[in-house]
Amino acid sequence: MQDQLSFSDLPTRPYTQPHKVPGPDPDETPVIAGRGRLPSYISDHRKRLRERFMSGGADALPDYELLELVLFRAIPRQDVKPLARRMIDKFGDYNAVLSANPRELSKLHGVGNAVIVELKIIEAAAQRLARSRVMERHAVSSWDALIAYCRTIMAHREVEQFRILFLDRRNVLIADEEQARGTVDHVPVYPREVVKRALELNASAIILVHNHPSGDPTPSESDIVMTRRIDEAATTLGITVHDHIIVGRSGELSFRATGHL
Repeated sequence: MQDQLSFSDLPTRPYTQPHKVPGPDPDETPVIAGRGRLPSYISDHRKRLRERFMSGGADALPDYELLELVLFRAIPRQDVKPLARRMIDKFGDYNAVLSANPRELSKLHGVGNAVIVELKIIEAAAQRLARSRVMERHAVSSWDALIAYCRTIMAHREVEQFRILFLDRRNVLIADEEQARGTVDHVPVYPREVVKRALELNASAIILVHNHPSGDPTPSESDIVMTRRIDEAATTLGITVHDHIIVGRSGELSFRATGHL
């Protein structure tokens, strides 16, 4: 029987499809007086915000204004600044809003299917872009991009997720897979399954990655024990465990750098 141990810590629920609402969403399509034109104060604000973004990039805008740009597409006929501020207040920052669970998003007044879909499109695009920068690349020379990718897909999740990055003999990343998903503070991991999958992919080395939804990347005792068991099983079959990275909202921790591996 395989040993089952768990990684620990606290909150991010997996994305599920938003509920479909028949017909127009009244929160997203309010009636505006006149001939269907936006009031000048709204249209002028949108124009100025777009110009600031194009001239200064994302760094020129606070989180709520960057979120406004996303909401412009989903809600074309009203002032979205109040909604953007409410979303930042509830979830904390721009990244947390993008990765928020659709059920939690829908609890905010003014958030309907169009808003949720737009946010999830942006989130998916960010993940694909980050992934494209590490796949089929040398892991060591693209280490910063690899860490950025792990943070993009895992830092704001509300449940623990365990992923494995598989590398060939040249340390080129050949596959990235989610091996297990758990609860807010538990994810089952089986060393035998980790090594079995590495053999199936003909990988010569692996990098383990999991998240701590609490935000603190400090490893638990069970994290350390599990990593050692995976390393022992992999070494027996000639597979190298290069590192185990714990991702938290406050940063990330490398087992190799901290002497745990």
